Amino acid sequence: MDYATLKALKPSEFTEAADGYRSVSSMADHAYASAESQITTRLRGGLKGKAVEAAVEQLLLLAQNFHYTQVECGLAATSLNALAASLTTAKSKLDAALSDAEAAKFSVGADGSVSYPPAGEEKDGKLPDGGTVSGSAKGKPSGNVIDPTKDANDLSAALERQAANIHPNPNFGKAVEIANRIAQAVAEATEADAQWAPRLRKLKADDDLVVSEEDWADVQADTCQVQSGAKDYLAHIKPPPPKGSGPTLNAEWWNGLSAQEREAYITLQPASVGAMNGLPAEVRDSANRTVLAETHGAYRTELNGIPKEPQPKYHYVQRGRAWMREETDEWSAWSKKYEDRKAHLKDRLNGMEAIQARFDNTGARGLPQAYLLGFDAEANHDGRVILANGNPDTADHTSIFVPGTKTTLGSIEDEAAKSDALWREAHAMVPGQTVSTITWFDYDAPRSAKPGDSGDVVPEAVHDKYAQKAAPTLREFLDGAEAAHQAARGDSAHTTLIGHSYGSTVIGDTAKYRSEYADTWADPLPVEDVIAVGSPGMQADRAGDLGFQPKHVWAMEGGGDDNFVTGGGRLVGLGDNWTIPTDESFGANKMHSDSPGHGNFWDEQEGKPSISLSNQAAVIAGLYEEVELDRKASH
Repeated sequence: MDYATLKALKPSEFTEAADGYRSVSSMADHAYASAESQITTRLRGGLKGKAVEAAVEQLLLLAQNFHYTQVECGLAATSLNALAASLTTAKSKLDAALSDAEAAKFSVGADGSVSYPPAGEEKDGKLPDGGTVSGSAKGKPSGNVIDPTKDANDLSAALERQAANIHPNPNFGKAVEIANRIAQAVAEATEADAQWAPRLRKLKADDDLVVSEEDWADVQADTCQVQSGAKDYLAHIKPPPPKGSGPTLNAEWWNGLSAQEREAYITLQPASVGAMNGLPAEVRDSANRTVLAETHGAYRTELNGIPKEPQPKYHYVQRGRAWMREETDEWSAWSKKYEDRKAHLKDRLNGMEAIQARFDNTGARGLPQAYLLGFDAEANHDGRVILANGNPDTADHTSIFVPGTKTTLGSIEDEAAKSDALWREAHAMVPGQTVSTITWFDYDAPRSAKPGDSGDVVPEAVHDKYAQKAAPTLREFLDGAEAAHQAARGDSAHTTLIGHSYGSTVIGDTAKYRSEYADTWADPLPVEDVIAVGSPGMQADRAGDLGFQPKHVWAMEGGGDDNFVTGGGRLVGLGDNWTIPTDESFGANKMHSDSPGHGNFWDEQEGKPSISLSNQAAVIAGLYEEVELDRKASH
């Protein structure tokens, strides 16, 4: 970048190009949603057979292309806007310097040098000569206590002041100052050009029709590159509230951003935006789908790069007169370096692919569009997944399901399937009304329920500390869901909070937790009903201790191994005074259950719901009179 180029530059051309990429990104986003959800739903709803599934498969591949286009064009738009912002600042500085030069009747050369006319006191009947000066840009200070660049800048400025003071022509000092401003503007424009040109060149897709895992891994790398270059650009946008400020402030911040600023944050900080409670479900879903695709691409690429496991694993060596089986040196070296990491990657990928499978199954058995409200492959040790069937911001009835012990990202398919079943049954009960069922897994669940599980002598599930740690996170999510629904519809959904096993203990601790952003200490959970399923205890002696009328607290138990969980929880004190929710003294509604075991409360037989499932769905739908009870709430 030189003076002549900067003088002729029109930064608006870059913002116009950014607008073009943003339009393409927006169109791709709409096409992605249409191909993945709307068209597939219509196909599956009206037609059956192999041909339909083949068509759906092709549509889903097309949807991935649209998703990739959306993200990459979003990166291009944000990059161009960041470049335009830097160039606009540099151009404004140049224009101001040229205006001052013109006002002083100086001339500026093609190289940016400044010529000034004769002026000053006459000597021997002659004015001091005019001249031409070239400017120099300042270095960028580091801000450290010892800062050689700042010292050099200060010394240079002092020398220039001395030179101006002793120069016979008073125009000299002004000309040097203007020339320096011109040089500074050119230097800043050159820096912006050097910073963004290579980044923009890297935003180039392969010339094929398949979006591969490597392509998504490249998107993640592209995002990191653009993030590092756009720090100054983001610094000019109002920053998000500090963590823990609460959903209301999050929503106010988001609503205060322009469309371009929102796009920049979704593009550059998708993980942060996707995790912000209080933001619209559609916004969080869009951000988290990007994080999911990028993470899946990176993990799959890493897994594919792990060398094949050496064979054979063992060989026999003679030790004295005996032959002993030992691991080969090659296998031992491979195992030490790769075995644990390979297992970890496969577990995380299983979970990510289960989430993608739910996206792909939209329309199957009537399932609505899915919304990914939270995702992090490594959060909380076991990962984070918050997955909704239907949009909770606009639903008439919403349920939030909290899974229990041994839940991980790798096992999320089984937990999400429970919410799928709840949606199907509750939706069928209230025709003409909308239902959203959410699987909330955003805590470090205990990994063991009995001695010996995962090598634990003392099972982790006997401790309340996992539930205590989860309580603030669940509370903020519930408050965020309430705030988003109020923003979208101006009212509250009928909301049911369901805890399975240790998940009910999490709910109990959450009911007692008071957030720092709460308006009052008497601040009950923003839900209407609570269901404890196979609960080992809720850290409460009575249903009313949870902050609800007992008639809105429900509990059910099963047979078989469910007795071990509920009885074990009673013995270790997860319920106050050895009380669990199905006890008569607890005072909750005891729902009838036909579940033969601890994990069967959501069973369906040939598409028909079990009594346990139907009872939960009736509460979700607000049809309390249709719930089969073994015992009604005591008061």
